Amino acid sequence: MHFCFFKLLLGLCFLLSCTPNTKEEVGSSKVWYKGNLHTHSYWSDGDDYPEMIMDWYKSHGYDFAVLSDHNTLAEGEKWKLIPKSPTHEMAFEKYFKKYGDSWVEYREDSAGRIEVKLKTLEEYRQLFEEEGEFLIVQSEEISDSFDKKPLHMNVTNIQHVLEPQGGNSVSEVLQRNLDKVKAQRDSTGQPMFMHINHPNFIWAITPEDIMDLDGERFFEVYNGHPLVNNYGDSLRPSMEVLWDKVQVAYLKGEKPLIYGLAVDDAHNYHVFNGSNSNPGRGWVMVRADELNPEALVEAMERGDFYASTGVVLEDIVFKNGKLEVFIQREEGVSYTIQFFGTKKSAPEMSGILLKEENGLQASYTLQVDDMYVRAKIVSSKPKENPYQVGDVETAWTQPVME
Repeated sequence: MHFCFFKLLLGLCFLLSCTPNTKEEVGSSKVWYKGNLHTHSYWSDGDDYPEMIMDWYKSHGYDFAVLSDHNTLAEGEKWKLIPKSPTHEMAFEKYFKKYGDSWVEYREDSAGRIEVKLKTLEEYRQLFEEEGEFLIVQSEEISDSFDKKPLHMNVTNIQHVLEPQGGNSVSEVLQRNLDKVKAQRDSTGQPMFMHINHPNFIWAITPEDIMDLDGERFFEVYNGHPLVNNYGDSLRPSMEVLWDKVQVAYLKGEKPLIYGLAVDDAHNYHVFNGSNSNPGRGWVMVRADELNPEALVEAMERGDFYASTGVVLEDIVFKNGKLEVFIQREEGVSYTIQFFGTKKSAPEMSGILLKEENGLQASYTLQVDDMYVRAKIVSSKPKENPYQVGDVETAWTQPVME
């Protein structure tokens, strides 16, 4: 009897030791938090109210979100003239019905057009934030340009608005803005980072432009906006090809690894289809000690996160040169795990497929000739409301090296 009980206890301990950290586990030092780091509201060129957008993210299982409007923060007084269209008028009715006249401030002009006073971040965050459950991180999309090329950069956990810095080349514009972010971080003592948005949007940013930078650690390997050319074309690289090209250049130049994000870049919240930039297309899963800006930024800067369009990972382990990936099973879905990297002996052949396995887990051990390795997990499940017809749910881990 005692022996049977001992075996049962031993088996229970084994099961608990194999269970990945979740928010429900009491005492876990680190848990996975789901978040979106790029989206827009009526504060710039989005088509909905901040409260409605935050309600969408919170109600769809996100743990944190940002509003990264162009060259502005949600502060001060701003009135939005609502376009005379059935979609926008119905959106106002929905907004008013949800929050009521004690919250919604609006006025009508002589032509009967409605203007709404937008709520600031400090006003609306109280409706949504819950400690350990949901967090809003302040962000700005610095929107600059050079030679008519749109050069956009998001700053996560920005403390006060930064004006576009300009410059005499694409790289100089990016670097000048990056330097301003670093200066704000140093002066405020608040952790924050800048990431490069959608490099292939109007083919604005090349791998070489990013290679020249000093201090950039993040870029969007996947962006859900239909016009960003994630997959490149016959003449220009996809975001993954760009990632590996830049990675090689960074490591040869003794720079840190560069990490890839998946984001929505949502602008449209009323009509969901392939022509609109909708929420729910891409996100990051961050393994952090706590749900606060400091812990999230710290975790991302050490590469403790993955990007996803739907695939959920139970764990990512890198130890003694071995990268292991464990996938959370979804019934009826199959998975292919691919490991990509570059050989030191052939750096010009960046981003080659090193290994491929089918199943719920796989591993790759770095070889002497490997510069780094990263994993891509491709599922058989079609992506709901995809960026491009035919897309399946996918995830990308961050590169690791010895």
